[in-house]
Amino acid sequence: MSDQALTARRLLNHQSVGVLSTHSTDVEGYPFGSIAPYALNYESEPTILISDLAQHTRNIKRNNKVSLTVFDQCVDDPQSNARLTWIGDAELIDPNDTAIRDRYLRYFPSAESYFAAHDFSFYRIRLQRARFIGGFGQIFWIEPDSMLVKNPFRETEKGIVEHMNQDHQKALFHYCQVLGRGSVEVVKMTGIDNEGFDLLADKRKLRMEFDSPIDTAEDARANLIKLAKV
Repeated sequence: MSDQALTARRLLNHQSVGVLSTHSTDVEGYPFGSIAPYALNYESEPTILISDLAQHTRNIKRNNKVSLTVFDQCVDDPQSNARLTWIGDAELIDPNDTAIRDRYLRYFPSAESYFAAHDFSFYRIRLQRARFIGGFGQIFWIEPDSMLVKNPFRETEKGIVEHMNQDHQKALFHYCQVLGRGSVEVVKMTGIDNEGFDLLADKRKLRMEFDSPIDTAEDARANLIKLAKV
């Protein structure tokens, strides 16, 4: 993987909301932008949960070519910082894929209530090409084979997360301190992949990167122990 792709992936992993652009059905020929929370699936693609009644969903059903623009919303000057435009095809996810639903709801627990309306569905955005701007003069196109990294923990992630949340709360609070969030009251691990893991600290996403990629549950355990001692 190139350095640019790695930096772009880190931006995508650190954030959880983007600007979803679709083709408007009401104002023909014009783009329609809306805010969309996302969680990555096990193919490293953004997954969004959207209502059939929403304008962007109606747009997608007519033309599924979309983009998702991601940037750090906490900086004073977003234009001087990194941003990523993920260009691809929005595809409906099989509603029987409970692993994707469980993962998304760990990142966005309040979304559980949406299913009472029976009109929400998960979509993945299958990457065609990504445009990454790392700052002035750092502008790159990134192809899917450089951007997409398969998550090796599809079958084991839920168990790892539950174990950490039930038995290692002290370590989770320590991770928050390492990341500069020492005053957190509630923290849970939400997900893990080969490049790092995610926390939900007082409803805010925090990301901790591993020093090098991992592949197995044993690697995950060793790295989590190591980071708990930093």
